[in-house]
Amino acid sequence: MTAFTVQDAFSGFSVDDLDAAQRFYGETLGLEVARNAMGFLELRLASGGSILVYDKPNHEPASFTILNFPVADVDAAVDELRAKGVETKIYPDDVFPSDDRGIVRGDGRGPDIAWFRDPAGNVLAVMQA
Repeated sequence: MTAFTVQDAFSGFSVDDLDAAQRFYGETLGLEVARNAMGFLELRLASGGSILVYDKPNHEPASFTILNFPVADVDAAVDELRAKGVETKIYPDDVFPSDDRGIVRGDGRGPDIAWFRDPAGNVLAVMQA
């Protein structure tokens, strides 16, 4: 029997305010969010996986996309996020040319995608499935 297993692996990231993260991920994005025994957040994904969200006193936002949300209609998803007050145009056009809502069109080279930030400044993305 091997001691190292991958079946219950999970990812995690830091934030600077667990209450704000709980509201954003639970209320704004609609994920199932629960506090664990240590007081950290657990984002429960529909696929069965989970992500640990922990507070870090000297939190610095991740410089990469920490969580991607594949959707059937990226335009409708971006409109819904923007209606909830989420800014989806976070990069200048000289970095990622996009429309006025922040959607970068893949044009056959990749999916249509729009990035946005959580309250702690971490980058997330919604992309055409």
